[in-house]
Amino acid sequence: MKFKGQTNYDHKGTKPKKGVLLINLGTPDEPTPKALRRYLKEFLSDHRVVEIPRLIWMAILHLFILPLRPKNSAKLYASVWTDEGSPLMAITQKQTHKLQKNLNEQYGEDQIPVVMGMRYGNPSIKKALAELADKNVRDITVLPLYPQYCAATTGSTFDAITKELTNYRWVPSLRFINGYHQSSAYIEAISQTIRDYIKESGMPERLIFSYHGTPKRYLEQGDPYFCFCMQTTRLVTESLQLDELSIITSFQSRFGKAEWLQPYTEEKLKSLPNEGVKHVAVICPGFSSDCLETIEEIEVENKEYFIEAGGEQYDYIPCLNDSDDHIEMMRELIVD
Repeated sequence: MKFKGQTNYDHKGTKPKKGVLLINLGTPDEPTPKALRRYLKEFLSDHRVVEIPRLIWMAILHLFILPLRPKNSAKLYASVWTDEGSPLMAITQKQTHKLQKNLNEQYGEDQIPVVMGMRYGNPSIKKALAELADKNVRDITVLPLYPQYCAATTGSTFDAITKELTNYRWVPSLRFINGYHQSSAYIEAISQTIRDYIKESGMPERLIFSYHGTPKRYLEQGDPYFCFCMQTTRLVTESLQLDELSIITSFQSRFGKAEWLQPYTEEKLKSLPNEGVKHVAVICPGFSSDCLETIEEIEVENKEYFIEAGGEQYDYIPCLNDSDDHIEMMRELIVD
């Protein structure tokens, strides 16, 4: 095996730097079936994402999912695509630039380089680590942009980073932030977003905290994700001093026939009008930036379900994205 070595190091005067690696889930390069097939193949081949025996799952993936799903997924991505690319990519780039500016003001120009990478797709984790090495970063703080730890997201990110570093001759120091669902700065940022919404639109009859779902068996096998989501909802509810009866925690984006974490956001929204609830607001605290799952699924598709079932007012509260509160939260996590 040939290791990657750093040969441009100057022992006389080079001062190694600290750096930051922001990681988000990823996005296809463009909203086309070909790009979606490439992206989905990488994503759905991850054993952290799909815990089904490999031979069985690879047959399902290559015989049924990859030949059929990319075409439909490409249409959905096309519906949210912007001039800057996918929303997730554009927002993560803005987060990276703003965090870099914030750290420059505190520590000096580029003293702490900030680089972004995607777990799946581009820019890859491999490329991001190489960029940090080129900047003479020998001490890396990794911040996966998933507030609530989950093996399928945060755990997978750790796998990818450490796997790439096994190819390095000179392995950097590594600090890995594996979640921040109870961070006071995060809870306050989410709370302030909701306060701003209530001030403008009034208090809804139900405030729904919708998190990305996972198969229920992951929870039964010891994944803490469900508990961390519930803790986030509770802490925000306490921060806002809201009546717990007006709060619902639910889970979206289920896939396949297995039972996933419940209640399902889609089914909850369909049932609420029959319970006399006509005004709801939905927020997705598990997403650090708006993306296909929040814009198309929550803001558009689920709104249709609620209105068709007899609901009258449906509001979506955007993610923290590149808000000042969100960037300050990142800075606090990294500096701490």
